[in-house]
Amino acid sequence: MTLLRLSNLEASYGAVRALQGVSMDVAEGAVVAVLGANGAGKSTTLKAISGVVKPTAGEIEFDGKRLNGMTPNQIVRLGIAQVPEGRKIFKDLTVAENLRMGAYARSDKAEISKDLDMILELFPRLSERAKQLGGTLSGGEQQMLAIGRGLMARPRLLLLDEPSLGLAPIIIADIFATLRKINEEKRMTMLVVEQNANIALKNSSFGYVLQVGRVAVEGVAGDLRQNKEVIESYMGA
Repeated sequence: MTLLRLSNLEASYGAVRALQGVSMDVAEGAVVAVLGANGAGKSTTLKAISGVVKPTAGEIEFDGKRLNGMTPNQIVRLGIAQVPEGRKIFKDLTVAENLRMGAYARSDKAEISKDLDMILELFPRLSERAKQLGGTLSGGEQQMLAIGRGLMARPRLLLLDEPSLGLAPIIIADIFATLRKINEEKRMTMLVVEQNANIALKNSSFGYVLQVGRVAVEGVAGDLRQNKEVIESYMGA
């Protein structure tokens, strides 16, 4: 079943056309990678899905519902959460407070507490630092916190924008292993924007490569990973 569908999506920043007819399908329960060089339109695609950027043309459908014109708050309540590029945690709140902020749209207090415990189990470092301020965490810990905050919304679709950015390889491997575990155990659908093509394709089932606001290549992740010409041509690697 297709959970998310983008059809000929266009978006602009003033006179700059960031997306020029992007179409994607994301199956329920899948992990899909969106790859491309800087300026390819990867982050804009996620922002359009989450309602931060308003499309100028095209359609966004989530579970059969049209998202065009909805506010970010309405989209979160439908079951879509975004982990933004650069973490954007609340530095003056504790780890536990940051996580609870992710559940702002929920009212099921008992289930919120269960999810908080689940996330602290998934990320033991966060459990150890539950009372620390977010701003005192390392980059890797802040990324774990940002992912945990997104999970607290209990989304059906998790959007991740450059989760490996600025992190050491061992931390990147740990984070993607945790994401894979969440996908397998919770069957949570994920759309992952990444410049690190190897790690993204290794941990996804399908991939789209964007170039200057268009889908240049798409295919099964394993096939794209073996296609060095694709990586060299469209990602500058």
